[in-house]
Amino acid sequence: MKDQARVLGIDDGPFVKGMQRTPLAGVLVCPPGYVEGVMVSSCQVDGEDANQAIIRMVRDSRFSEQVRMVMLDGAALGGFNVVDVRALSQDLGVPVLTISRDRPDMDAIRSALMAHFPDWERRFEAISQNQVRPVQVPDGLVFVTSEGVEEREADAMVRRCTIRGCLPEPVRLAHLVATALVRGESRGRA
Repeated sequence: MKDQARVLGIDDGPFVKGMQRTPLAGVLVCPPGYVEGVMVSSCQVDGEDANQAIIRMVRDSRFSEQVRMVMLDGAALGGFNVVDVRALSQDLGVPVLTISRDRPDMDAIRSALMAHFPDWERRFEAISQNQVRPVQVPDGLVFVTSEGVEEREADAMVRRCTIRGCLPEPVRLAHLVATALVRGESRGRA
């Protein structure tokens, strides 16, 4: 991937029981940390529109031609509104990565999906279709899945975008913006 390739980090805002929708924030970064732009959208809490919300966010933006990679904070937005990273990568024509601070507990995810969703198998398949792997960054490990790019290249971009802490800047900044959209200011581990 070229040195000046722009990476779009996406995260959802916090939500409480009873909320129908949660905001999504997208921050476009020229690595390692120069912010090119910010985008916002929303998705249903525990819904099925995460892919469509991301696609609309990107395609309706004046930055759409600049996005060369998407990094998501986890494989689901708005609770269990699961992102099908394979389909998203194909639809946008760019690599898609998921980034997590902790190794996903697939047994716990499966149990939660089984308990709450009649279509749990479809959601679980989308979450588990890509192999989770640890990636060493300066301050520890993050857990990454990737689609549409070789693992070596994806891991190199994760490291390149990580300035301090464990999260790549596009994801870290998206978290700050999404939190501020809901709470009026950013807070939490970012």
